[in-house]
Amino acid sequence: MTILELTRRLTTTLGGIYPEPEAAAIAGQMVEHYLELTPLKRRMQATELVSTEKAQLIDAAQARLLRHEPLQYVLGTAHFAGLELEVTPATLIPRPETEELVALISKEQKNAPQLTILDIGTGSGCIPIALSQALPAARVIGVDISAEALAVARRNAARYAPNVELQQVDILRAAPTGIAPHSLAVLVSNPPYVLESERAQMRANVLDYEPATALFVPDNDPLLFYRRIAELGQELLRPGGKLYFEINEQYATAVRRLLAELGYAGGQIQQDMFGKDRMVTGVMVE
Repeated sequence: MTILELTRRLTTTLGGIYPEPEAAAIAGQMVEHYLELTPLKRRMQATELVSTEKAQLIDAAQARLLRHEPLQYVLGTAHFAGLELEVTPATLIPRPETEELVALISKEQKNAPQLTILDIGTGSGCIPIALSQALPAARVIGVDISAEALAVARRNAARYAPNVELQQVDILRAAPTGIAPHSLAVLVSNPPYVLESERAQMRANVLDYEPATALFVPDNDPLLFYRRIAELGQELLRPGGKLYFEINEQYATAVRRLLAELGYAGGQIQQDMFGKDRMVTGVMVE
């Protein structure tokens, strides 16, 4: 079977669970990953034959995809802000909206002096690692409740940003260590924000495979993590320091109001590339 024939067969098979453009994109990525090809080389070498060994690997990966396992978990990698990060079912798959959050912070903080940055709920390490690369003079700390997620984050940090500090912390019960009061320039978080009642609306590849502790928040307290993290910011952010949240779009106004009630100034709602309210920011008053 040639590379082109294999790609077409994959596209057709995956078309049973994904819309056509997505099925074709996934098929292309799989072939490129397992045959170690760039997109251009995959097309230039379309008539070359695929070895039996490689075809079997791709067939096994296809079987996992047909069980709705996300492509990133099957391949073990996800692309984020120009990085190829390891991901496992212990970590959320980084989203493009989170890349936008990193880009916003990098742009706003590029000339700030003595930057100390804390990311809460770090998962694969995507936010602190990307920020460390964009702001190399900064001290960057990431915390997460999950030891399994932190193991992945440490491997990613070792590859791309060895200076990133990682700690295991249950943020609802404790605070990170080694951070002086009122010393943070940036506090950032993409906390759990999907309501338990929204489970029924989610695709199986998210619901069945991504870590629930990183996704869901109780219906009766949707601002649980935002409140706790904003209160922590009152203790750790320096005057003029900034809090950045990725949010559930339906709670943008409520999160901005929460920040105002806790004494943050300049609360702003930012939209993502899809026009949805996705980020809320606030500044610690002088």
